[in-house]
This record gives sequence, structure tokens and C-alpha cells, in this order.
Amino acid sequence: MGTVHARSLEPLPVSGSDFGALGDEPELIEVEPEAKQEVLENKDVVVQHVHFDGLGRTKDDIIIYEIGDLFKAKNLIDVMRKSHEAREKLLRLGIFRQVEVLIDTCQGDDTLPNGLDVTFEVTELRRLTGSYNTMVGNNEGSMVLGLKLPNLFGRAEKVTFQFSYGTKETSYGLSFFKPQPGNFERNFSVNLYKVTGQFPWSSLRETDRGVSTEFNFPIWKTNHTLKWEGVWRELGSLARTASFSVREESGHSLKSSLSHAMVIDSRNSSILPRRGALLKINQELAGYSGGDVAFLKEDFELQLNKQLLWDSVFSTTLWGGMLVPMGDKPSSIADRFYLGGPTSVRGFSMYSIGPQSEGDYLGGEAYWAGGLHLYTPLPFRPGRGGFGDLFRTHFFLNAGNLCNLNYGEGPKAHLRKLAEFIRWSYGAGIVLRLGNIARLELNYCIPMGVQSGDRICDGVQFGAGIRFL
Repeated sequence: MGTVHARSLEPLPVSGSDFGALGDEPELIEVEPEAKQEVLENKDVVVQHVHFDGLGRTKDDIIIYEIGDLFKAKNLIDVMRKSHEAREKLLRLGIFRQVEVLIDTCQGDDTLPNGLDVTFEVTELRRLTGSYNTMVGNNEGSMVLGLKLPNLFGRAEKVTFQFSYGTKETSYGLSFFKPQPGNFERNFSVNLYKVTGQFPWSSLRETDRGVSTEFNFPIWKTNHTLKWEGVWRELGSLARTASFSVREESGHSLKSSLSHAMVIDSRNSSILPRRGALLKINQELAGYSGGDVAFLKEDFELQLNKQLLWDSVFSTTLWGGMLVPMGDKPSSIADRFYLGGPTSVRGFSMYSIGPQSEGDYLGGEAYWAGGLHLYTPLPFRPGRGGFGDLFRTHFFLNAGNLCNLNYGEGPKAHLRKLAEFIRWSYGAGIVLRLGNIARLELNYCIPMGVQSGDRICDGVQFGAGIRFL
């Protein structure tokens, strides 16, 4: 599947030496590559017709947008390259199970001497498809069942129902997705959902019922997301031993927020990159479009990766964020930042850094975290070129802090407070990359700068997820 087939532009000679004659074989070996070289590289061609076999409910206009560049090809190599690109675009639409490409010389009365026909043989997805898979989050796993109605109206729209059951979270949702014809990265979606999560580090249970709309679009080298979300939140205690501070947060709230996210990502992989950089900036404003929760929230993520000698990679990361309550109400425990654990500041238990009450961690309104990492191949390179390449040796140094700020004190006081009680850790371990799905880490951690109330994990710590500091 996916092969681009091209037939010769020049017919084979109908007379001449027999191909089976042993004595003529050396002459054929010398002459044949030169003839092909001339055909492939030096001959100008024109794409006269593009045919599609197998189309059913797909509309013509969305197909025309995806193959338009094919008619600009000037030679056979260019035709093959643009055919491959068109095939990738068609598969990206998510409406075809299979796409094959056949390039042939033109047939018919209007045929040009250098004319080509390109045929796409496609197999559309069924009207209803189902899926079953597992997902890995930040130190949690889940089973996901899904039903999908692809290509609902013939222009790559889709309706998806998804149910997820995880170790800490259970959710189900219904979504509608609509891309712009000719620009798949520019798309619109509407989501209805219910999510129930358990947060044992805070003795908190949260149930969200909401609706959201998203608009995604690229600008130059950046990708942007504009989102509105309206959610009815129900907070409750997870255990009878929950602290009074957590019980005080219990109850119902309505949040209506507008948010914007910008991403610049030049990494070669999102799971365990060897080169490239990532910059992600998020802003969220709640309260101005309704609801009884009001705040301004900003956070960012920066990552730089550099390949070194002996297949080693040096990586540095920096996270930060700030939450500013607006109005008379304090910030909610559901909106604050959390820090600590095998996916952020290693050597500390999950989200166990910062303000806490009777052993329940309440989160903070400002934080920063940074990390330096060195990834190297396994010693003596066992399994090189195969399974062994999925493993990397990992050396790290992490640091960070999480706290609440008095916003009347000014920026200098804020920076001084964020720098007061820095938690940090160092160690080494093994990293396993699970394709482009997730990664697993097994590290030996030595936590430092531990403050009263912090919960540490001194020694071996296991982590699984897709986003690591």
C-alpha cells in the first residue's frame, strides 16, 4: 500500500536482440540504465488527467483542493513527488483506508506526446467505525473505546463518541470536527463531555460537565488554538480524612473561559527528541463571558534539544506559570498549578511540592521548573539497530518551586518568593520509548532542598507519560 507506480514513457522495442540470449546480456546492462536516466530526469511532461477510482460519498471539491499541485509538475520525478504528497494529504483527511497511485501515459484523441494520466485508487472508510486502544497519560493509563462517523457530509467532517476508563479519570464525550477544504490544519470542532477525576494527593474528587468550541489555524511557523469552554464543576472530598481546606472548596461552580494557545515545534519527535525546539504559550481568561469563577492564567513551556557526539543528546527544559484571581473570590483548587513527581521535579511524590494542609496538597498560583538532561545509548550498545535503540541512559538535574503570591507586593517580591525555597534533585536511570505513544522512565533520584510538608521519593522512581520536564 502506498506505492507510486510509474510506467515507462517510451515503449519497448518490438524487434532486436532476444532478452533471453546470454551473449547479449552485458550490452543490455550497459544501455538500459542510460535510457531510463534520460526518461526520468530530462524529459518534460504534462499531467493531462487525474482520475479517481473508488469514490463514493466524498465530494469532488475537497479532492480537487488536495491534488491541485499535481498539475504544476514539469517532469516525471516531479510528478512522482507531487503524487506522493497528494497521497499523504488524502490519507491525512481521515476518510480513506487506502490510497494507491498509478502514473501512465495518456490515451485518447487529445493526447499530447508528453502527456500523463495519474490515477488514484482509493478505498473509503465505512460509515461507522469503532476502535479500542490504551492511552498513557502523566503517570496514569486508560482504556479507550470509540465510535466514529467519518466523512459524514462528504467533506472530511467526522463525529466521534469516546469513552475512557483510567486509573485516575473516567470520561465520555461527543465531538464534531470540520476542516477547511484545502487547509486541513485550519479546522473547527465542538465538544460535549463529562469527566470524573480523582486526585489522591489532594483528597479531591472532581466532576466536570461541559461544552467547548475550538478553532485551530497556522500562522507562518506557529500553530494557534482559540477556545471557548463552559463547564459545570462539582468538587468533593475523596476521603473522610480530607482536610478542612479541601472540604471548604467542595461544591458547585460554573466556569466560562476564553483561551489561546500558540505552539512552535521543530522537534523530530515529541516523545524523545534528538534535535529541535518547542515553545508553547497558553493564556486563559475566565469570568468575562459568564460564570462565577474569574481569573487570568498564563503558562509556558520551552524545550531545546541538541545532538552531541557518540549519539548522545543534551536537552534543557523550562516551565513556568502564574494565576491571578480577579474579583473578591480566591482561586479555586481546581485551577491552580501543581508540581512534583516523576514527570516534573523527579525525586518528589506526585504533585507533592508547595502549599498543603494536613497532608493534602492545595496547589499554587505561581510556579517554575527547569531541567538539564543527558541521554546516551546503553553501555556497549546491546541490540544496536533494533530493539536496543528504544532504550537510552538518562542523567538529569531538576529544580523548581511552587507558591502563592501576594499580588500587591510587586514583581521583585514575587521573584524573591519564587527563589526562596527551591526544590531540586539529580540522578540517573533508563528511558524506554514506546513508539510515538509515550515513554517510560526508571530513575534513581536524590531529592535536595526538601521543605517541611514535601513528600519525597528517595531512590528508585518509575514514571510514564508523554510530557516530561
